[in-house]
Amino acid sequence: MEQLRRRLAVARGDEAADLVVRGGRVFSAFTKEWLETDVAIADGVVAGLGDYEGDEVLDVDGQLVVPGFIDAHMHLESVKLMVDEFARLVLPLGTTTVVADPHEIANVLGVDGVHWLLDATSQLQLEVYFMASSCVPASPFESPRSPLGPADLASLLRRRRVLGLAEMMNFPGVIAGAPAELEKLELAGAEHVDGHAPGVMGKQLQAYAAAGIETDHEALTVDEGRERLRAGMWLLVREASMARNLLDLLPLVHELGPSRIAFCTDDRDPEDIADNGHVNGIVRKAVAAGIAPEDAIVMASLHPALCHGLRRHGAIAPGYHADLLVLSDLVSFAPETVLKRGRHIEDTAPLEIPDWVRQSVRVSPVSAGDFAIGSTGSSVRTIGLVTDQVVTESLVREPRVVDGHAVADAGADMAKIAVVERHLASGRIGLGFVSGSGLERGALASSVAHDAHNLLVVGMSDEDMAFAVERLVTVGGGIVAVEDRRVLAECPLPIAGLLSDAPLDSVVAASRACNDAAHSLGWSGATPFLTLSFLGLSVIPHLKITDRGLVDVDRFELVPIHVGLGPAPSNPLGRSVEDERGV
Repeated sequence: MEQLRRRLAVARGDEAADLVVRGGRVFSAFTKEWLETDVAIADGVVAGLGDYEGDEVLDVDGQLVVPGFIDAHMHLESVKLMVDEFARLVLPLGTTTVVADPHEIANVLGVDGVHWLLDATSQLQLEVYFMASSCVPASPFESPRSPLGPADLASLLRRRRVLGLAEMMNFPGVIAGAPAELEKLELAGAEHVDGHAPGVMGKQLQAYAAAGIETDHEALTVDEGRERLRAGMWLLVREASMARNLLDLLPLVHELGPSRIAFCTDDRDPEDIADNGHVNGIVRKAVAAGIAPEDAIVMASLHPALCHGLRRHGAIAPGYHADLLVLSDLVSFAPETVLKRGRHIEDTAPLEIPDWVRQSVRVSPVSAGDFAIGSTGSSVRTIGLVTDQVVTESLVREPRVVDGHAVADAGADMAKIAVVERHLASGRIGLGFVSGSGLERGALASSVAHDAHNLLVVGMSDEDMAFAVERLVTVGGGIVAVEDRRVLAECPLPIAGLLSDAPLDSVVAASRACNDAAHSLGWSGATPFLTLSFLGLSVIPHLKITDRGLVDVDRFELVPIHVGLGPAPSNPLGRSVEDERGV
């Protein structure tokens, strides 16, 4: 009550503000005007706009003052950084709030891991809100350490800073009315639900929206985006390191205006953020593509707040949190000053990391023979990469056969791919082929493999693939590039096999070195390891791979490697190791 009393006194001009931002052109997110006015701040909240006095004055001398940027949907784990280092990276770039789906760590450490991450982020100046991970596992074809059931979700939904249910990735289950999915949607606290519906249109999208799904960040085309807006959903325009959808969807802003559209990063590499910015980079790119700066700012501030019910975020107005950016121009969107709750950026003490969140890579011993694929003389199903997208093609290719085995073939741009179960040391390995990587030799491996985060390895040599897996076991997870059984580059991620305990600069350098090493081995696309990480996500079309084998996402079933052998068993949990390896 005392803070409210004082705020009102400051607003009336009866008491001095803690801080007055003076002399700037202040953006009104509600009217999209630029106001020549002071901003009075008391106890971290905007008390008023007008002519005010304060104990401290920040003279911005004609510069532009805009609300702090909000990432409407992202995964903290994809940045590879411990959360305090992530805050050090993005706060200076103007991201003051993020809405995170922690389903990566949930797949590895269960509900206890999410509670730990909630506790760890409570100590940050960066404001981190969460959505309760709704699909662990993402599908019955994936193998996390342990599933999150309704009781686990209920415990998360009771936590402060948990806003609702995270992306409902099992969209076929939701659309079909599967009881297990409907039970989640009926949980107390699940009134706000994020979506994930790549390619879903027509009556299926109507059913998905009718289930109460309010957002989607998976739209790739104007038609998909328009349908979501017409269905009353929020369109979260994703510009990730790999899935770059911004330019394809911006025509909707020209056509319909920015209403119910917000920006999100989803999955970003740390070096991409360091080089190109975070949410401010999306704003910069949108403006460069012809979007009015005022519309771009709103989609990066007020709209994410409205989408997620953050009633006092996203605007510079009385009663709103004093999250302010001072900009010198509307081209670079590089903040000169960042205020979070009225305070300048402060360094965060390093967070203590408990031992139990480490030691998450448990793999039965592997050898080169475990990656052999027997030949039947038939064609093989092959995952086809699509540039800058998380969707893949389902291809049929003729493999090169050596001594009765189908092998990788650089000339045909066919690498071998495998997913090794790493939570319970079950020995399960799913095998397949991938086309479009350009890989010519060596192997790449990662313990960051959405969503179950088993070990994913792609390579031209079975020996290098086995060596890469062994190396990740040794370092406790991460990403690695190898050739001739030697490490070219690696970025250890010992926290759940997803996050580093190293400083920001070290992680950026190591991640960059791994991508450079992948390109030296012939990888032809961008963001090699982020591309790899999505090849195991069995809820994004069209052909993916898990430790249980190849998944035809369109048919939502396991399929054998070899064409013409008939369908895989309908119950993925009952498959033998030999079936799962496709031999």
